[in-house]
Amino acid sequence: MKKQYRIKKNEEFQYVFRNGSSFANRQLVLYYVKKEEQPHFRIGLSVSKKIGNAVMRNQIKRYLRQAFLELEPRMKQNYDVVVIARKPTNQMDFHEIKKSLSHVLKKTNLLAKSLKA
Repeated sequence: MKKQYRIKKNEEFQYVFRNGSSFANRQLVLYYVKKEEQPHFRIGLSVSKKIGNAVMRNQIKRYLRQAFLELEPRMKQNYDVVVIARKPTNQMDFHEIKKSLSHVLKKTNLLAKSLKA
């Protein structure tokens, strides 16, 4: 994931939490806020120590980054998005995580319906 697509600073995370909206399913919590001044979306990932060891947490973050990469053409721009993984994600493979992420993105209208193939 390119640097300009990431949220890294605590202040940026806090801004999204305070000023944004949220939606959750059993596996993921999604916070999002519209930012008119930026030309593309940015994502921040949070995976708690409760979910597993470092290897497990990093694997979940890799899966989420890859899912965002594959969903990028359908994503709405000008948004900051923070994804928090919940406990069930440590039992899921990549396709299940991508499906769950697509679900929360569609529910929040951050994902276009589909591209014409």
